[in-house]
Amino acid sequence: MSVCRLCGASLREVFADLGMSPLANSYRKPEQLQTMEPFYPLRAYVCHQCFLVQLEQFETPESIFTEYAYFSSFSTSWLEHARCYAGLVSERFGLGSASQVVEIASNDGYLLQYFKERGVAVLGVEPARTVAEAAIQKGIPTRNAFFNKDTATKLVNEGLSADLIVANNVLAHVPDLHHFIAGFAILLKPQGLITLEFPHLLELMRHVEFDTIYHEHFSYLSLLAVERLLAAHNLAVFDVERLPTHGGSLRLYVKHAADGTKPTGETVARLRKDEAEAHLDCLETYRAFSNAVKRVKLDLLEFLIGCARTLKSVAGYGAPAKGNTLLNYCGIGPELLPYTVDRNPHKQGLYLPGTQIPVEHPDRIAERRPDFLLILPWNLKQEIAEQMACIRGWGGRFVTPIPSVDIF
Repeated sequence: MSVCRLCGASLREVFADLGMSPLANSYRKPEQLQTMEPFYPLRAYVCHQCFLVQLEQFETPESIFTEYAYFSSFSTSWLEHARCYAGLVSERFGLGSASQVVEIASNDGYLLQYFKERGVAVLGVEPARTVAEAAIQKGIPTRNAFFNKDTATKLVNEGLSADLIVANNVLAHVPDLHHFIAGFAILLKPQGLITLEFPHLLELMRHVEFDTIYHEHFSYLSLLAVERLLAAHNLAVFDVERLPTHGGSLRLYVKHAADGTKPTGETVARLRKDEAEAHLDCLETYRAFSNAVKRVKLDLLEFLIGCARTLKSVAGYGAPAKGNTLLNYCGIGPELLPYTVDRNPHKQGLYLPGTQIPVEHPDRIAERRPDFLLILPWNLKQEIAEQMACIRGWGGRFVTPIPSVDIF
């Protein structure tokens, strides 16, 4: 039996069973379509002791992230999110030319570029070779490496320590949580700070965002669980922001527990209270989630089958990992969704894992004029609706699948 990656207890409580699924970012080349594709159980558990929701590990981070097709800079709204963050945190904490910012899982330099514009010294640590190279080409110093205790020790031995460590949407991707967080404690200056952003488990449950469950996401995080993890490494949360990104996220501001220069704000106590009132410390809360997941599947299939019966055409927009979880769990293939489009040229010409739905250029939408455009990255629906407003010209409409089918 598998054990909890946070506290070591045995895992026996199922949170969501999404059947068998391929790795959500393992896009298929045309020549691979006739070859065997590996599928793994996609089953999330909740620990009965610390309430961390998590998956078993079937592949190593090296096999998942060394070659990675996600480039953050293709989302204009995410770039704006990064720009605003860089300005906010620089002003609040007085970051300037004497400061050092390190971003963990820095992708293609989408965030660090805004600190660099302010004259702040930056360093990215990025495991995916292709996106690390893209960052370097932009002039963002980047180490192509996985971050952990050993990486942090190496950087400190080279004379580098951080005033600010940024980790956006990476904590969930880490199988060895303790080895990872230990690195933060080593790299952070005594009065430095860490900001962690991640989708909030409470919002995932409230809005039935089960499609954010995939093998590359090893953990699904609450303040309840993350505070316990940080405390094990003498780190503490002193402020919290609630963000709309990814269906509802948290930004935690973290310090060394011994740092008396950053008092703990009321936001932390309020979030603890909200999670307690939502009963995130009660197993029955987690057991109720599966029924809501089934309803989403039935509603989406009913919509797509209805379109097929009435000869209404449907195309997809986006090729995100969350879309691959959704389509594989629902059993949706090219017969119901003939193609999807994506702005990322690294995905165009490939096929979605498992479903083998082709990924094409967004220009195909204007050429084929579908009746409905199913937005798979539903968290970016406003951005996408603005980009693809042309479909209104022929009476086309947008559709989002989560938390229920919404046609607009």
